[in-house]
Amino acid sequence: MNPNVWRDANVLRWLAAYGASLVGDGIYFLSLGWTAAQTAGPAQVGVVMAVGAVPRALLMLGGGVVADRFGPRLVVISSDAVRCAVILALALLLALTSPGLWVLVLVALVFGVVDALFMPAVGALPPRIAGPGQLVRVQGLRSLAERVGHTAGPPVAGLAMGLGGPAAAFGVAAALFGVSLVLLVAVRIAPLPPLPPLPPGAGAEAGGKGERPAALESPWRQLRSGLGYIRRHGLIGPLVLSGALSQIGTSAPMTLGLILVSEERGWGPGGVGWIVGGMGVGAASSALVLTLVPRFPRAGAVQNLTLIVGSAGIGGLVLAPSLPVAIGLAVLTGLVCGICGGLAVALIQTATNPSYLGRVSSVMAFTAVGVAPLAYPVFGFAAGVWGVTPVFLAGAAVSMAGAVVGTSAPAVRRAELAFT
Repeated sequence: MNPNVWRDANVLRWLAAYGASLVGDGIYFLSLGWTAAQTAGPAQVGVVMAVGAVPRALLMLGGGVVADRFGPRLVVISSDAVRCAVILALALLLALTSPGLWVLVLVALVFGVVDALFMPAVGALPPRIAGPGQLVRVQGLRSLAERVGHTAGPPVAGLAMGLGGPAAAFGVAAALFGVSLVLLVAVRIAPLPPLPPLPPGAGAEAGGKGERPAALESPWRQLRSGLGYIRRHGLIGPLVLSGALSQIGTSAPMTLGLILVSEERGWGPGGVGWIVGGMGVGAASSALVLTLVPRFPRAGAVQNLTLIVGSAGIGGLVLAPSLPVAIGLAVLTGLVCGICGGLAVALIQTATNPSYLGRVSSVMAFTAVGVAPLAYPVFGFAAGVWGVTPVFLAGAAVSMAGAVVGTSAPAVRRAELAFT
């Protein structure tokens, strides 16, 4: 592996594949919503968009089991191939005929199932393509790819639909998934190291050979063993719980909450855009910091500190006396939260036994796509009863509780990252 990760052709192939897939995702989601709106009414549009979210959330943990059972590279490649084929078929249908709403529902359902497999697998790949000393830089590059992907997807979708309608937009998305697929096939991954023997007395339960024959275990047993592994691990368990609390506490305030705050303060939709843009600038800056800074001494302590500062910054947004102050806080919050997240993922991936990477990655993804969105209706109801400011601050406090969890864990406080 090349010690300069930004010059490692293998890592860059994975990064380009991931970026192309993200842009394709952005084009797909916008085009799907637009096509549904042209086919049916607003209620049906909501149904189409929700259909994909349900299997993504329900099957996410199972996707981690699949990634560990069959290998993340095979799962990622297979997922991209299915997405490319399905979206290309939809583009051809739209070009040749006018498919009914049921076709869009079916596509959204398949896409959601495939996403549940893709997300844990792609999260498990970095430790297999880069050394432990490069994982922070890989996370920085991944964050940059996410910024570019999320930013580029909607404009490209709009341009394609303006020139050739939804069929053209879906065709561009399919082409990007195809590019991602070709690049992923060329990515080389390191083999798993030998697993340690089982404790005395556990051999018979796992096959009697003193090893962990994961491929011979039932999927349910693999899922339970993965959850138990996270729960018992002194570093991974607290970091996963800390991240979950942070996402639950901040997801609703940073989306629905910002809309309500801007409406209440008279900042309007433009105010929301400026604040979200400030967060994006901060997050992009954090990706550059993670990629370029040679090392982070006492990474666990720094991760906790940035979570504390980021949680306080999110709470400060609702107390900002003016829009410029809120934008400045958003930039700072995006910066420190990006560093916090990158360090947390690098620490978790460095400490995780490679045979559990898919399941650990699936639990982290599940908190983002399955658990955190549940806070939206709770936030909306509470804001209607008590007002947006106290509920916004309560969300920041929940995020701060994640920092308390991390600070309370000795393994997190002492955690270090190797750098090369």
